[in-house]
Amino acid sequence: MTTKTTWPVARVLRDREAGLYLCGVVVSGFGTSALWLASGVWVKDLTGSDGLAALCLLAMWLPTLAGPLLGTLADRGRRRPLLIGVNLLLGALLLALVYVDAPGDLWLLYAVLCVYGAAGVVHDAAESALVATAVEPSLLGDFNGLRTTATEGMKLLAPLAGAGLYAAHGGAGVALLDAATFVLAAGLYALPRVREETPAPPAGSRRRRSAEGVRHLWADPVLRPLVLAGGATMLCAGLNGAMVYAVVDGLGHSPAYTGVLYAVQGGGSVAVGLLSGPALRHLGARRFAASGIVVLALAVALRAVPSDPVALVCGAAIGMGLPAVLIATLTSVQRRTPGALLGRVTATAHTLVFTPNVAGLAAGAALVELVDHRLVLVVLGAALLVPAAALCAPGAGTGAVPHR
Repeated sequence: MTTKTTWPVARVLRDREAGLYLCGVVVSGFGTSALWLASGVWVKDLTGSDGLAALCLLAMWLPTLAGPLLGTLADRGRRRPLLIGVNLLLGALLLALVYVDAPGDLWLLYAVLCVYGAAGVVHDAAESALVATAVEPSLLGDFNGLRTTATEGMKLLAPLAGAGLYAAHGGAGVALLDAATFVLAAGLYALPRVREETPAPPAGSRRRRSAEGVRHLWADPVLRPLVLAGGATMLCAGLNGAMVYAVVDGLGHSPAYTGVLYAVQGGGSVAVGLLSGPALRHLGARRFAASGIVVLALAVALRAVPSDPVALVCGAAIGMGLPAVLIATLTSVQRRTPGALLGRVTATAHTLVFTPNVAGLAAGAALVELVDHRLVLVVLGAALLVPAAALCAPGAGTGAVPHR
């Protein structure tokens, strides 16, 4: 197989396995994004409560806290059958939502969303491990960049489709759509020709096996600073996200204008996903991540300027800067982790990186009522330079890829 083509789309799609896995990501991501929007609207329509609607997002995120434990499931057997089974399970599980049509049925919706989130942790860990096995190592950065492009692209399209389907057929219609996407994704995951060896029977307790993922991340001189910088960045990103309605108020627009800012941000993420493969090869993981964080820091601070053009440029820059540290971290985890540990290490890294985002959103929701949002944004911009500087420190590791 030739790898001389530098355009990442061509590099990935010429690889049959990479292309099939990317299609699976697009299909399942479309359904997930549609359900993410529709579930909150569904609860709001049934109860009129903003708080109960917000619990939908919490129910989907909460299982991430158990990432180190759930990740062990991805290392106990072959990953492709697990991926197929998880997708079919989710497809069947979502059918239960057709019975939700009154406030008294919301317990079923929350339960399904919680299981959905837990299965998603296992799914992401198994997918990351399988991709690292099936995709040529030189294509991993390109694949993860295009994965981001596909995911963000679905966030632009799927909510509109989900909103339209919800208006026409209610939440049950969106649930059926999501179920169909998981069945289709299961079929796509069954197509790649991957030779997986059956892993050895697990040794030790589940707690001990979970701790192995944490120990591996902490001991690796490249992964540790990347994960710590990713967590710090996502904490600040959560705080920044909570300021978006205050930013819109400062611009003199209605809350609906947030949709424009999110769309521009999504466009920036699509762009950086296309460029991340060459950037990783040229800069290395930590310099690519640090560059993205610096772009994010400048954009967050400049959001304090009450100007529409500045806000739109900052939105695109946030979309470009934020994914850099996430792509660099995931690619480095795949390259620097033994296959037998990859499921739990991936899940642990996701927990350490993404959980602070939820904490940031919660803290920002309280802070925006107490402090001028412009001051918060400037302080956040300055704070983001700290993890960027830490990645540039000599002790942060070189970003070189070891032989596996």
